Amino acid sequence: MISFIYTIDFAILNYIDSMLHTPFLDNLMPIITRLGNRGILWIIIAVIFLCTKKYRTTGIIMLSSLAISSLIGNDIIKPLIGRERPYVYREGYQLLIPPPQGFSFPSGHTISSFTASTVIFLRHRKIGTVALCIAALIAFSRLYLYVHFPSDVLGGLIMGVLIGILCSHMFRCKTENSTST
Repeated sequence: MISFIYTIDFAILNYIDSMLHTPFLDNLMPIITRLGNRGILWIIIAVIFLCTKKYRTTGIIMLSSLAISSLIGNDIIKPLIGRERPYVYREGYQLLIPPPQGFSFPSGHTISSFTASTVIFLRHRKIGTVALCIAALIAFSRLYLYVHFPSDVLGGLIMGVLIGILCSHMFRCKTENSTST
């Protein structure tokens, strides 16, 4: 089963690498991927939300869910799975960014991006739609740059969406319980 997943992963990555690379995207994708470094874009957005009454609760949920997704994805699952990154398997492959440290599964950029954008989407549909598009671009950039397998990104997307939904739901339940007592 694992060799089947690797076969599909490499087929997708090699298609992206051979068919979609252009000088324009070679310059753009490193910029897009930097937006997701350490979840900093989403942390900045959450802090801005904290400064406004209308979005304060969203900011609190975002920061909480980002902390949980980092703990689960980066601190627990990545070391547990210990999956090498795809460029390790292609000797001499020239990355467009410095080689990321750490393991590959799940994609940290993707899990944080989809955690935060899911929270935004659940609370504010219009800006949440934009946030989800940005999350998708960041996730795709990880494939384009050959630093994650598609299954890493898919795993990060699923985990991020679930954590965003669960944190939003838990916060809603907590606030409903505290207002009913």
